[in-house]
Amino acid sequence: MLLYESLAAQLREQIAAGVLRAGERLPSIRRLALAHGVSAATAVQACLQLEREGLALARPRSGYFVRAQPPAPLSPVPRRRVPRTVSNPALHEVIDMLSRRDLLPLHAAVPAPELLPGTALAAALARALRRNRTQALDYAPAQGHPPLRRLIAQRYAQLATAVSPDEVVITAGAMEAITLALRSIAAPGDVVLVETPTYHGILQAVAALRLKVVELPHRPGGGLDLARLDAVLQDAPVRAAVLVPNFHNPLGSVASDADKQALLARCARHGTVVIEDDVYGELAWSGQRPAPLRHFDCHGLVITCGSFSKTLAPGLRTGWLLGGEWTDALVRAKYHSTVGSPALPQLALADYLQRHDQERHLRRLRRALADNARRLRAGIERHWPQATRCSDPSGGLSLWLQLPPGGDGTALFEAALAEGIGISPGQLFSSRGDYRDHLRLSCGLPWDEHLERALRRLGQLAAAQVA
Repeated sequence: MLLYESLAAQLREQIAAGVLRAGERLPSIRRLALAHGVSAATAVQACLQLEREGLALARPRSGYFVRAQPPAPLSPVPRRRVPRTVSNPALHEVIDMLSRRDLLPLHAAVPAPELLPGTALAAALARALRRNRTQALDYAPAQGHPPLRRLIAQRYAQLATAVSPDEVVITAGAMEAITLALRSIAAPGDVVLVETPTYHGILQAVAALRLKVVELPHRPGGGLDLARLDAVLQDAPVRAAVLVPNFHNPLGSVASDADKQALLARCARHGTVVIEDDVYGELAWSGQRPAPLRHFDCHGLVITCGSFSKTLAPGLRTGWLLGGEWTDALVRAKYHSTVGSPALPQLALADYLQRHDQERHLRRLRRALADNARRLRAGIERHWPQATRCSDPSGGLSLWLQLPPGGDGTALFEAALAEGIGISPGQLFSSRGDYRDHLRLSCGLPWDEHLERALRRLGQLAAAQVA
């Protein structure tokens, strides 16, 4: 055994035994070299080996840290699932929670208001109303105002993704975009493929449109299980796949470019349309924005859904579709649904984007979310039962937790509500109410003493379940 392999094996044993816990810093390269009588290069190779194995995480100018292992699913997922209707009563109850304003919103996957450019957007709204009052208070075109559509297309051009303003359709957020896409390409009774776990809003849209759903496992740290995808697509016609490839909600995973291309090739062979929820794509904590599926679409089968809700203002309810060959059908569906999205937010957002450096704002937002997540994970390690498992995403707004044996995410959710704390129980993220020992926490809130106390209290409630 080589020297670096021997050192890596010793560190691996310490991690397995809990001597080095998730989130803790490994000894420095210099300390490892001195303690084990090896060169600094050997110590570096040992740490790199642990990183390749997914046991360690390098942080610039900080060293190597023990990486949290991704949570396991509630129970083994069958190799194939039969398409079925969505049957999860908890999906109806979440609406009441979202309307409450008396909760610490760890359940809401949106950035805190202080992380968003509220003052600049308020000024943009005032200018739009002052300078274009008639247009701002009139019906907007069903497809949306051309200046905003053009700016959205320009943003994709910066990502080396060709988009025409003529195929951009403005919607009331990404959820309306997903719903319009499903309504335009699928009929009641058609089969739609989703990941499991997946965002509960996708499941609600599928249920409302009376579609059948088949779930495929989402691999923590990766993407959709492509081997199982082939089997499902061969079994029965799947009209559409609704996927979150960039900073998946709730796992935070990013599919590799190779997996994105392989996914599209498989869907193209079977005529399956891909509805891409790319609402978190801009929130790469490293600053390296992953490419949308649309970037790799050689077959014209991707409808991309996006939104300003996670980056600028959730309350303006402004999102978009990249419709491709379905653009005309999507515009008709939009007109029949709401005639058009409100004009004032569109005019204001176009004004804001023309006056301000969006990338500068995104850099600040990404740094803040990365810091929030780091502090939140550290707080979980301090205050929650030791066997709690937490995802380790590289972007987005969510942490996905698995409680120790005996833990119940739904019971913890109810206990937290009584304490004025909102969390999202894991069963919301499955069409059948799976993941009862999981939950999702938002990392959109800046760390403060109030959040520390809330996390400590949640840890006490979780510990009481498994005592």
